[in-house]
Amino acid sequence: QLQFVESGGGLVQPGGSLKLSCVASGFTLHDHVIGWFRQAPGKEREGVSCIAAYNRNSADSVKGRFTISRDNAKNTAYLEMNNLRPEDTGVYYCAASSKSLWRVCTLDVHQGGYGSWGQGTQVKLS
Repeated sequence: QLQFVESGGGLVQPGGSLKLSCVASGFTLHDHVIGWFRQAPGKEREGVSCIAAYNRNSADSVKGRFTISRDNAKNTAYLEMNNLRPEDTGVYYCAASSKSLWRVCTLDVHQGGYGSWGQGTQVKLS
């Protein structure tokens, strides 16, 4: 069974940093497009960053501040977040996409073929 467990969230001051982890089980993470998403209170879930075989994509709001990566040996994806802002507050989720690993990945929550969501990890700016 395909599962994700996210961790690394917490309470941080504006300008601070966090590194989120997403451990996959039941499948080989590097065979799939992986995306990070977030959901702020009262708002829809939105795409943050994604990684495919040869490309990465990030939302304009996080470009230059967030970096997505993965460690194939650990079957884990990461989201390194720097210079955090109050608007980055939310629950962060990772997910795998059924779309081709060899195409540009998309951040579209509904059209990106993402599923098997984890429980998320909370990021809160003080």
